[in-house]
Amino acid sequence: MDLFDNSQDILNIAKTIGVILLSLFFAWLIYYLAMIMRQIFMVIKEMRERIKKVDEILTAFKSKIEHSALSLYIIGEGIKKLVDVIKNYSSKKNDKKTKKPESHKAKKQ
Repeated sequence: MDLFDNSQDILNIAKTIGVILLSLFFAWLIYYLAMIMRQIFMVIKEMRERIKKVDEILTAFKSKIEHSALSLYIIGEGIKKLVDVIKNYSSKKNDKKTKKPESHKAKKQ
């Protein structure tokens, strides 16, 4: 009972070893491909979260700028009205001052 009776037995053992090694190689390859895909998925998920955060920050910043611009417009209009009121008040005061000396001159004459 010899292990190898003829060259066909050696060929069959070589084929078996080759198939086993090929199977191990494909198992290892599939494992590493799965790990690479997992890492890619995690990176994409992390980037989506970061992009979402940046988008939220930009949206918040934009809304604050819009509200600030509206507030500045309202404040500007208020200041214009205040300047007009002060201008009218000072012009009335100046008119009264210029009229008083003329009335004194009229009384003296």
